[in-house]
Parts: sequence; structure tokens; C-alpha cells
Amino acid sequence: MKSFDLTGRTALVTGTSRGLGARFALTLAEAGADIIGTSRNVAAMEDIRGQVEALGRKFFPVALDVGSFESIQSAVREMRNHTARIDILVNNAGCNVRKPATQITWDDWNLVVDTNLRGTFFVAQQVAAEFMIPAGYGRIINIGSVTSVAGYAGLAPYCASRGGTKQLTMSLADDWGVHGITVNCLAPGWFKTAQNAVMYEDKEWVEYLSDRIPLKRPGQTGDLDGPLVFLASEESRYMTGQLLLIDGGISTGATRAVPKK
Repeated sequence: MKSFDLTGRTALVTGTSRGLGARFALTLAEAGADIIGTSRNVAAMEDIRGQVEALGRKFFPVALDVGSFESIQSAVREMRNHTARIDILVNNAGCNVRKPATQITWDDWNLVVDTNLRGTFFVAQQVAAEFMIPAGYGRIINIGSVTSVAGYAGLAPYCASRGGTKQLTMSLADDWGVHGITVNCLAPGWFKTAQNAVMYEDKEWVEYLSDRIPLKRPGQTGDLDGPLVFLASEESRYMTGQLLLIDGGISTGATRAVPKK
């Protein structure tokens, strides 16, 4: 459908150097958008930059540490010097610490919550204020998780941050709807990423996990492409403040959905 076409749009994707962030950038570029990518290490984005440019789209790399407000402000200033518009924001940058709750340190908690929740808010705040509110248009896609609605042992700060992302999404949707900005939360289930790749090396655990997913497999490359483009496009124009779970159905049963590792 023509309304899924993102030609002429500029999309900012945080945490673009690898994993889901790199895939999100490539997916939006395939749909026609030019990309602004961010990473703490700009050189780490060279591979995805080449893939985006091979599609005939522009790619602008920016150094950004979402755990630092000064870095967020500096990055947005650099973006303003580069472009007059950011139509789509994908708040993807995040981190995790896996430990039993009794072993979580103060610094562990701050690292995860500051990156995943505080960073998501302040990137959205600065991009909305600088680009979207003046334009009267925006699509903000906060990346949540199945942990936005379910709790898992060993993931206390992560679950707290992703639950907060869901609530933050609803608040910002109510705040900015008047400005023509939609804010939604795309929540993947169990996907293999750079953060958790070691877990997927255990065949027995993957089988255990898959048995607890109604569709009987973890998420695969491409499963998030359509939902992402939908939320970034005109097709989602009357959808805001919502959580879109792409999890193979694992969230349908919290007790059986707890993967053990």
C-alpha cells in the first residue's frame, strides 16, 4: 500500500550499530526513509551505513550515549545542523544486567534504568521539542519488551525499565497528540540479539523456551519488520499510546512463559 511508503521521511534510530537497531534502520530504509543512526562508537555503524546507502538512502551517523543528558543535547544539535526534519524516532538503545535480585547493585540498577527508561524519555523529549512539535508531525516508536507486561526472575531492573517504557509511552501519547505526534511501544518477545546471544547457544534451553511459546519458536529476523513500518507510517495515524507485542504469544501465559537459564 502506498501509505506504507516512507519516501521523503527521515528516521532516527538509536543504538544502530548492531542487533535489532541495525535491522530497524535497514527496514525503514527499505521502506524509503533516510536514516540518522546513533551509537556511542560512530565507527561501529560503518557496516549498516553501507547497507543503507546501497539502497539509495542517506545515512548520517551521530555519536550518542543515551545515558548522558549532555550527550543527548549535543547529538540533537548535530542533527539540527544536518537536517531540518526528523519524522520518525525509534528509541531502541538499551542494555541489560542479568543477576538474581539479591545480587543487583546500585550501579547495576542505575545503568539499566537510566539507559532504557530515562534515556528513552529524554531522547524523545529533545527530538519532539526540536523537530516534531514545530512540524506538527511525528511518529515515535519506543522499544519495549514482553517484560513490559511480564516479570522474569533475574531481570529486575530490566523489567522495571520496560514496564516504565509502556507507561511512559501512554503519557507522551496523551501529551503530544495535540501536536500530531503518535507515540507507541513496539514490544518484542524472545529474540536473539547481541545482548543475549550466549543463551541461544544452549540447544536445550532454546527447546525449553520454544515449548513455552504458542508459536513454538523464538523471534526471527524479519518478524518485526512489518510492525515497525506500520507504526512509522500513515497506516498507524489513529493509533497512539499503545503497546504492540510481537512475541509469538508468550505473554498469553505468564506462569508458563518464564524461561529458565
